Amino acid sequence: MTLKRILLSLLLLVVLVALYFTAALKWSYSSGERAGWIQKLSNKGWICKTWEGELALVSLPGTSTVEKFIFTINDENVAAELSKAMGRRVTLHYEEKVGLPTSCFGDTRYFVTRFTLASEMSNSPGMAVPSGTAAGPMMPPGAASAPAR
Repeated sequence: MTLKRILLSLLLLVVLVALYFTAALKWSYSSGERAGWIQKLSNKGWICKTWEGELALVSLPGTSTVEKFIFTINDENVAAELSKAMGRRVTLHYEEKVGLPTSCFGDTRYFVTRFTLASEMSNSPGMAVPSGTAAGPMMPPGAASAPAR
């Protein structure tokens, strides 16, 4: 009878721990997007390998400090595609997970689930937008150039 109670207690403990981890991995405390330039992406860990990265966020004109967004990726496909976008401006979609007890799941609370490449440059104040070349002003695509004189 005592052995049966011990085994039942251990089984109940294992089920409760499994339910806790499942809930912590499936439930997101918050989710959002951050835009910036990927400047670091590495596969880290002794036993549990995760992809860890840094995103340099867009800073305001006149500031010299760059804010970094540190993130984790668990999906190998997302990590492979994001490594191809290294140094380019991207928008990361992330989910914040709280309650994960070890770093085996990742070094951060922010798990990137997908990303998009930024296709257009922002026209925010202080952003340098090319206005022409040495040969003359830039023309919009499809516009006829001025006749030579």
